[in-house]
Amino acid sequence: MNPLPDSIRARRTLINLLRELPITMLVSTHDMKLVEELFPRMIVMDEGMIVADGKTKDILADAKLLEAHGLEKP
Repeated sequence: MNPLPDSIRARRTLINLLRELPITMLVSTHDMKLVEELFPRMIVMDEGMIVADGKTKDILADAKLLEAHGLEKP
């Protein structure tokens, strides 16, 4: 029996694949869990403006910033 749903397995496969690539990636997403797992740096944009740019762990720790821009902590 498969202990993980297909969506979780597919996500894990994608994350592992992306981690192995020796390239810089530009990703646009609201998936903060994906961002947290893959990217050491992130930029938050709201209405076309950069509102935060820095270490992912620091930005995700700022609950007020996330809430103000419609994001949720993973």
